[in-house]
Amino acid sequence: MHVGLGLPVAGAWASPDRLAHVATRAEQLGYHSLWTFQRLFVPVDPQPEPVYRSVLDPLIALTYAAARTTRIRLGVAIVNLPFLPPVYLAKQAASLDVLSGGRLDLGLGSGWSEPEFIASGADMARRGPRTAEYVQVLRVLWSGSGAPHHGEFYRLPEGYQHPLPVQRPGPPILLGGSAPAALRRAGRLADGWISRSKANLAEIGDSVAIVRAAAAEAGRDPDAVRVVSRGPVRAGDALPEAGRAPLTGSYAQIRADVDRLAEAGVTEVFHDLNWDPLIGAPDADPRTAARRADEIIDALAP
Repeated sequence: MHVGLGLPVAGAWASPDRLAHVATRAEQLGYHSLWTFQRLFVPVDPQPEPVYRSVLDPLIALTYAAARTTRIRLGVAIVNLPFLPPVYLAKQAASLDVLSGGRLDLGLGSGWSEPEFIASGADMARRGPRTAEYVQVLRVLWSGSGAPHHGEFYRLPEGYQHPLPVQRPGPPILLGGSAPAALRRAGRLADGWISRSKANLAEIGDSVAIVRAAAAEAGRDPDAVRVVSRGPVRAGDALPEAGRAPLTGSYAQIRADVDRLAEAGVTEVFHDLNWDPLIGAPDADPRTAARRADEIIDALAP
């Protein structure tokens, strides 16, 4: 089980100095990875939850962290594929992989926010098949073959992009989603699956089983498919076990929950403090957020 950390990308602690501090401190403490997430647009009605109201661009934030670290892996959970052309995302991802020395994990999703689809000019229809085709296009571009692509949703003329990613055949692609069809797609097509922020981590083993069964049905090694869990940590006093949500309560309780996630088949969990309202809310006090984050990061280090 690898333990990663969510970077400061939302709310009061998402500043240049905090991002640099958390990235370097996480690497010093032995965290395996740093993670960001995407929120493109904030509608007035309905207002999203506070964590989504002020968010840095995920790939730019990872590039900033890459410049201040040397070993720790860099992941995004997730970029929504329908919001931009595959050729543009392929260029962004390859560039970040080159600049980081081959450390990118690219989490991708199909999107869920209707206002973001409207604002980006994307189509919500047939998001699953579109996701599968766009993944194929990314891999064609990263291969350097110059092969064209003529699909249902996208056309790519004969040609290529350079530089190619450092990781071959490209950065690992991890797919998100919680519906059974999305879980099966991750098992068939991707290097791994990422759980969403609202996932019931007490029952994540059921989703893991679907992902790995789909991998086996596709002739893949199910044990080679990574399972990454976002961990919205809420640290504090010890809580009664009855009714306690995973990754809440005392540090000892949270560490025990990490062990249980490993038993359920999770291969990596990243503690994401952006979901703590005292840290990631736009109106949180920056000094209090910084102190609280530092304490939690040190206490939960691998």
